[in-house]
Amino acid sequence: MAEAGSTRVEVTPMCVGGTLRGFLILGRWPQDTVEWAQFLIVAVRTAAVPGMLPAGSTVFRVIEDLPDPAPYAAIGLVLIEGSLVGDDAIEPGRFGALPPALAVLHPPSESPGDRAGTASGCLFLPGLPHLGLDHRAAWVETDADGVVTRLTSKADLDPRADVDTAVLAALIAA
Repeated sequence: MAEAGSTRVEVTPMCVGGTLRGFLILGRWPQDTVEWAQFLIVAVRTAAVPGMLPAGSTVFRVIEDLPDPAPYAAIGLVLIEGSLVGDDAIEPGRFGALPPALAVLHPPSESPGDRAGTASGCLFLPGLPHLGLDHRAAWVETDADGVVTRLTSKADLDPRADVDTAVLAALIAA
């Protein structure tokens, strides 16, 4: 993935029975929105594989506190929290503390609006605007073969300006 100095950011999907459960972050944490967007490319390409997501549009949370010993020398995890819709939909207020980031991945069968037929995802990095730390986000779309067709990142973000960031911000704020 990205490299700064001699330590690279490495990402590997974690699957159980052919179903995605999350991602391991190895080496070091992504340092900026661009490196997080590169992580999101890996995540969306994974979501483009039919049947990888357990239930449609899925929310993931970045976790810094790892069990001891950490699995496979990971420095962090990005784990499934739940589905956006349906009986097992994640409910606002689930997070006790502000997570470093939340992401939503949409498989090709569930990408919203004019993105139908493409896998897509959004990674929201919540800031603390009252302290001068802006919200940031990245968006990725791929075709069914995993070829990136859109990559966007933005700082100084109003979460209400995009449906995915609005939902992820609402999950955090509640």
